Amino acid sequence: MQNFDLIIIGAGRASNIAAKAGKLGKKVALIEKLTLGGTCPNRGCVPSKLLIGYAQKIREIKESKKHFIRAIVDNIDQEEIFKRTNEYIYSVEENYKKKFNDNVTIFKGEGSFLDDKIVKVNNTKLTASKIIIATGTRPAKVPLKNAWTSDDIFPLIKEIPESITIVGGGFIACELANFFDAIGVKTTQLVRGDTLLENEDEDISEIFKEQYCKNVNVKFNISIKNALYKNNSFEIELDNNETYKNDALLFAIGRVSNADTLKLENTNIKLNEKGFIKRDEFFQTDVEGVYVVGDASGEHMLQHAAAFEMNHLFKMLFEDEKEPLKFKYMPHAVFSHPEVASVGLTEKKAKEQNIKYVTSTTSWIASAKAQALKIKYPRTKFILNPDTYEILGCHLIGYESATMIHQVLAIMHLQNDIRNLKEMLYIHPALNEALLPAAVQAVKAINEYKESKKI
Repeated sequence: MQNFDLIIIGAGRASNIAAKAGKLGKKVALIEKLTLGGTCPNRGCVPSKLLIGYAQKIREIKESKKHFIRAIVDNIDQEEIFKRTNEYIYSVEENYKKKFNDNVTIFKGEGSFLDDKIVKVNNTKLTASKIIIATGTRPAKVPLKNAWTSDDIFPLIKEIPESITIVGGGFIACELANFFDAIGVKTTQLVRGDTLLENEDEDISEIFKEQYCKNVNVKFNISIKNALYKNNSFEIELDNNETYKNDALLFAIGRVSNADTLKLENTNIKLNEKGFIKRDEFFQTDVEGVYVVGDASGEHMLQHAAAFEMNHLFKMLFEDEKEPLKFKYMPHAVFSHPEVASVGLTEKKAKEQNIKYVTSTTSWIASAKAQALKIKYPRTKFILNPDTYEILGCHLIGYESATMIHQVLAIMHLQNDIRNLKEMLYIHPALNEALLPAAVQAVKAINEYKESKKI
C-alpha cells in the first residue's frame, strides 16, 4: 500500500491541482488511463478548434465574392492539415509532464476503488486522506461496428475519407460537419429531428439552421435503418429507404459518464439517475474527503467550468477557502459557421420557469464593422427582467460571437443591469459597437413594457 496526501483520478484539468499541490510539498498520485491533459487538449476543445481554424479560412475565401473579390481555393492540403493537428496532440503529454515536480507520481492505467479510501491501479494499491475524481466523460457508444466517434478524429491516424456521414445535430456534430465539408470532404449530416443546436434559443437556432444548411448537406427527420461496412466503406440505408455509400460514418450523439469504470460499488459514493457522481456544494461525494469535479459530476460539461471548479477546490483543500463555488452565469459557444454564443436563459426556459421577462432582438447592421462583413443574419437577443433591468439571457449569432459576448458577461458579473451596457463608451466602429443599439433597444423594450402596464 502506497500512502499519499492526495490521489487524483483523471489527469485533465485536475492536473493543475496536482502540479500546485506538488509545489506545496504534498505527495500526490496522479492517475490517467489515456493521455495527460484529458479530453480538452487531446480529443476535444483545442484540436477541434485547430481544425475549425482551417475551415474558417476556407469559408472566408469562398465567400469573398461578397467583397467583389474573385477568388478560388486552388488546393486544400488535407494531409498537412491533419499532420499539423496531430503533431499538436502528440506534444500534449510531454508538455503536461513538465508541470510536475518530484512530489507528483504519475500512474498510467485505469484507477478504481477497492473501498472508500483505497484506489487500485495496475495492481498497486494507493490510499490518501483526500481523493479527487476527475474522470470526465466519453462519447456515447456507437451502434455500428467500424463507425467513428470524435475520439477517432483526434488524432486521425486512419486514411482521410473522401466522404463522411455525421449523425447528430448538437454542437460537436455541427462543428465537425462544417470542418469536413469546408476542406472538401463530401459531407452528409443526419438529424433525427428538425432542428440543429436544439439547446440554443429558438430564434438563434432557426437562423443558424438557415445559414448552416447553405454549406452543409443536412437531412432532417431521418435515421439510419441499416449500415453495412465492406470494402472500406459504408453502405448506408436510411429509414426513408434512401441508400448511398460513404467512406466514413461518425456518430456525435452525446457523451456519457466514465463513473462505470471506477467500481464505485465498493464504496459509499452514489450516482445520480444519469450515471454521474453525486456531490454537495463543496464538491464532496457521499464519502468525506472524496471529491468530484468537472464533467464527472455531469453538471456543466464545459472545460471552462471544469477549470474554474478545479481552481476553487484547490483553494478549499490548501488555502482555507470556506465558501462554496456558485456560478452566477455559465456561458458557452458553438464554433461552427455561423458562430453562436450564449449565456443565461433562453426564451423557452423563461416560459417554462414562469419568469416574467421581455425580449429584444437586434441586428448588428448599425455597426460599420459589422456592415463590412457583408452578412445580414447576425443578431443579438436579450431576455430581460422588466422590473430590474437584469439580463436573464443573451444570445448572439455572427462573426466572433464568442468574443463579443464577454462584454455582456462582464456587465452581468459586475452589476447586472442592461442600462450599464447602454451607457458605456464604445470604440467606433469596432464590431462590439453592435451591442450598443442592442442595449438601447433592450432598454426601450423594458420601458415600453412598463408603460403598457400602466394602462
